[in-house]
Amino acid sequence: MTFNVVVNNRQRITRVFAALADPTRRQIVQRLSQQGEIRVTTLAKPFRMSLPAISRHLRVLEKARLIKRHRRGREHLIQPYAAGLEDARKWIAQCAAGWESAFDNLDALLKIAQEKGRMQ
Repeated sequence: MTFNVVVNNRQRITRVFAALADPTRRQIVQRLSQQGEIRVTTLAKPFRMSLPAISRHLRVLEKARLIKRHRRGREHLIQPYAAGLEDARKWIAQCAAGWESAFDNLDALLKIAQEKGRMQ
């Protein structure tokens, strides 16, 4: 893997986690995952903030590649982009695998220590 690919991958993962750090953006992603494509005005209704504020949240999500935006006539439509989560999902899976391995090693060491304690 080249250096640029690694750096770009890290930047994408950082953008995803930064975007999802905000509770409003997490709610937006969750609504989109449940409802699919939706108009911006419909998406904004349950939030107690202005449409420009929602648009700023959507821009962050769009830069993180978690949503896609397009227009149909005068309507602005937002849809989830699940592939945007893939790099972060892989990173989390690698961390979880490392933790599982470390816990398995610790468990094996504890069993050895217990057996030695019984033998003495």
